Amino acid sequence: MNKFLPKFMLLLLSFALFFPAFTNAEETKQVERQTQPLSQKTCQLRVDLRHLWNEHAFWTEKLVVSSIAGLEDQKQVLARLLKNQDDLGNAIKPYYGEEAGNKLAQLLRGHILIAGKVVAAAKSGNQADLKKYNTEWHKNADDITNFLSAANPNYNKRELKDMMYTHLKFITDGVVAKLKKDWNANITALDNNQEHLMHMSDFLADGIIKQFPNKF
Repeated sequence: MNKFLPKFMLLLLSFALFFPAFTNAEETKQVERQTQPLSQKTCQLRVDLRHLWNEHAFWTEKLVVSSIAGLEDQKQVLARLLKNQDDLGNAIKPYYGEEAGNKLAQLLRGHILIAGKVVAAAKSGNQADLKKYNTEWHKNADDITNFLSAANPNYNKRELKDMMYTHLKFITDGVVAKLKKDWNANITALDNNQEHLMHMSDFLADGIIKQFPNKF
C-alpha cells in the first residue's frame, strides 16, 4: 500500500469534519432556521391551507368534467366549489379581518365563475367568447395578486402573479386535453395543477407566518 495513502485519507476526513466552519454566517443562520422545529400553529396553518387548495383543485376538475359531459350535477358541484372559495376567504380572517376575508372569497368566486365561461366557450368552439373570457380570467388573477400582495409585503407580486397564471394554464391544459380526448395529457395537467397549488399554498402560508410571527 502507498505509505502516503493513510495520511491523505486522514486529511480528507479532517477536511470533511471541519468544512462547516468555512460556511459564512448567513448560511449558518439559514441552516439553524431550517433545523428549528416548527410550532404546532405553523404546521396547522400549512396543513389547513394545503387542504383547502387541494379541494380547490379537486372540485375545479369535477366541475370541468360535469360541464364538458353535460352531467346533471353541475349546479351542486358549482355550489360546493364556490363554498371552497368562501372557506379560503375565511382562512385569512384571523390575520386580515372579516372584510379582507370576504374580499378574497369574492375574487376567488369570480375566478371560478369566469372559469365556467371559459370551459363553455371552449366546448362550443366559440373563439370570440373564449378570448373574451380568458382575458377576464387573467384580469381576475391580477386582481387576486394585487389584493394579496397589498395585504402582505412578503408576497413578491411578480412571483405570485406567475403562480396564478400557471394555475390558469394547467386548468386550460386539462380542458384542452379532455376536448381532444387525450386522457394521458389530461392526467398530466391534473397532476401538474395539484402539485403547483400545493407549492402556492406553502408560499401563501409562509408569507402569513412571516408577517405575523407572534401568532405562531
